[in-house]
Amino acid sequence: MIEVKDVVKTFDGFRALDGLTMTVPNGSIYGLVGPNGAGKSTILRHITGVYRQDSGQVLVAGEPVYENPAVKAHIATIPDELYYFLSASTRDMMKFYRGFYPRFDEKRYEALKDAFQTVDEKQPIRRLSKGMQKQAVFWLALCTRPDLLVLDEPVDGLDPVMRRQVWSLLMGDVADCGTTVLVSSHNLRELEDVCDHVGVLNRGKVLIERSLSDLQENLVKMQVVFQEKELPELPDDMEVLHVSQVGRIHTLIVRGSATEVTNRLAVYSPILMDALPLTLEEIFIYELGGEDYAVRDIVL
Repeated sequence: MIEVKDVVKTFDGFRALDGLTMTVPNGSIYGLVGPNGAGKSTILRHITGVYRQDSGQVLVAGEPVYENPAVKAHIATIPDELYYFLSASTRDMMKFYRGFYPRFDEKRYEALKDAFQTVDEKQPIRRLSKGMQKQAVFWLALCTRPDLLVLDEPVDGLDPVMRRQVWSLLMGDVADCGTTVLVSSHNLRELEDVCDHVGVLNRGKVLIERSLSDLQENLVKMQVVFQEKELPELPDDMEVLHVSQVGRIHTLIVRGSATEVTNRLAVYSPILMDALPLTLEEIFIYELGGEDYAVRDIVL
């Protein structure tokens, strides 16, 4: 659905995107994660056709998206900072959207009133609370029946019940209509529940891009108690990203599968050994630790 190839974007001498390459499969929920300033919002604006790259390619459904109304007609976006006409209500914006989204579904708009019943559709959006504004924009975006939905910090301001309801609606569209969802968020715990692919950005580049299951299977947390209190000398080719110790328990973050790492540590005849899966947040911290990111000193 989305192909980004060697994209470079510079603002006043600052290289916001530095040869960024990423691929978002059709019908997937792709989570884009990275520290502040990594280039997440910048690449989202390229994918939605707001920015034009200095070099490289940004393709949606095989076509360049910049100044391409035919492609943009099948893309809906919810930016981090919402903007609507000052006096427009949700119903006014529905009529506006209906005018340029060829597949805008007015019947769905009416059907979703129950899902977003706290939103007064006749009240100017600017007078609604932040959470209600977010509900209004989801209401409208879902009715465009997009092939691609691009979300930047999408559920900020929503209460836990509404967050769950919005994700349920999005995942329903992915399952029933094959909608592709690209979402950037700092809430890694939430992304872990909904995403099937993840891209990790830092300094304008994608460092890692894999399915979430592959990402979790390639990094393991081992808790081990050895015969001696001190950590034995491990093989040079065992890629240990982090070591900590509490009492006699050593916690190792090691690159590799749980089975492979367990077998290699078994030769030291540990008294106790347990392999634990890492959360997306832990993977993010330890993968970026190699990039001299400030979070590397966090001890989990």
